[in-house]
Amino acid sequence: MKIRQLVPALLCCFLLPDPVVAETRFEVETARESEAVTLTRDTQAGGYQLLTAVELKKMLDEAKPMVLVDTMPYDASYTKEHLPGAKHFLFPVARMSSWDTKETGGKTEADFAALLGSDKDKPVVFYCGFVKCTRSDNGAAWARKLGYTQVYRFPGGLFAWKGADFPLEAVK
Repeated sequence: MKIRQLVPALLCCFLLPDPVVAETRFEVETARESEAVTLTRDTQAGGYQLLTAVELKKMLDEAKPMVLVDTMPYDASYTKEHLPGAKHFLFPVARMSSWDTKETGGKTEADFAALLGSDKDKPVVFYCGFVKCTRSDNGAAWARKLGYTQVYRFPGGLFAWKGADFPLEAVK
């Protein structure tokens, strides 16, 4: 082995993180795995599909007919920033197995269906703040329960949208 090749190899050996840092790296991966499994299980239970920021942006750029729904609190989030063209409908973080108007800001199941529209084959897309936020899971799962056929969840939500440097809107 040439000296130029040996030096980086030796440096790597001596500069590797100590066990505490290495353990943290493994803990980070364990957390990612847990989030991925939770997302997969929620998706399977809800019967909807997932979209990435790039896929959703492409749909919006192509002006694909859809209903895009922000599921986060109106004053604390939606008014400040939301995806272009998104409508608002509050859902709770905890799984909502039965309709609870206290958890939806006083809105009924009929209000939700009216927001989504009568065309049950039109794509509907739900998002919240970030992958671990499950408000969008509730919205997507309820849309499926009401018979909508093309239901999507954008799990990365606002964080992924901002991370991709895509534009946002605010309530004026």
